[in-house]
Amino acid sequence: MEELLTLKDLLVKGDVQGALIIVEELTEMSRNDIIKTIRSYAVILLLHLIKQQAENRTTRSWEVSIRNSVRGIQRENKRRKVSGYYLTPEELLETLAEAYLNAIDEATLEVEEGRYESEELEKLINQEEIINRALALILSGESS
Repeated sequence: MEELLTLKDLLVKGDVQGALIIVEELTEMSRNDIIKTIRSYAVILLLHLIKQQAENRTTRSWEVSIRNSVRGIQRENKRRKVSGYYLTPEELLETLAEAYLNAIDEATLEVEEGRYESEELEKLINQEEIINRALALILSGESS
């Protein structure tokens, strides 16, 4: 809110350059919030993909959670007023990689009722395959 008041004051004073700096800051803050939300959905998505791979099975609940997470990421990433996306596929991949460690930590509580520590669980799964599958699921619906 403080930034908006500062922006208003700068515009009233005719300080376009100062106003543009505030606009850039606001844009960056908004983008960071979007990335944070996408990352939260990514942790849930990766968690269920990890569980599927580690336990070599799936449940309806996991499938629904995967679909909901993918939809959430797609919704948050889509620009509403202008066409396009906030994050490129490369940036989505980076965000998934960043979310992976949190997903592994969460998975240690759920895979086989908490049987594995993170290091043990990571040996049972293929990180690259899981992240690439997550990215493919996210990108598969972006054109629709």
